[in-house]
Amino acid sequence: MRAVLQRVSKASVTVDSELISSIGKGLLVLLGIEDADGQEDVEWLTNKIVNLRIFNDENDVMNRSVLDVHGQIIVVSQFTLHAQTKKGNRPSYIKAAKPDIAVPMYERFVSVLEQKLGKKVGTGIFGADMKVELLNDGPVTIVIDTKNKE
Repeated sequence: MRAVLQRVSKASVTVDSELISSIGKGLLVLLGIEDADGQEDVEWLTNKIVNLRIFNDENDVMNRSVLDVHGQIIVVSQFTLHAQTKKGNRPSYIKAAKPDIAVPMYERFVSVLEQKLGKKVGTGIFGADMKVELLNDGPVTIVIDTKNKE
């Protein structure tokens, strides 16, 4: 699993001019799923997301988690995070999981994240042409890959 976390003041997802999800202060998570991903990836990544200390404390130091600040989260599926660009100029998405694997894994990820966050997590619509708006706070953008735990 590969995730791009963006600390936001607000974010929203729109499909066909209809607002699907919106949040205030919190995290926008773009999530890419590959065939090799499993439950251990879901557990590790959801723990990392809710506990990552990337929100400012009273001294303006990034020392608080989304849990600490009672923030919100939107998770948007994004298979393009697994683009391979080594050969040529057209990205290959061969590592990205097909919908029969990715959809249940995405739904499980959101469910586990909701349990750990203690509140509803916003989503997009899997496979839809989504318009994602955000006001990146900082900016703070962090990339996490469960296959490369740095």
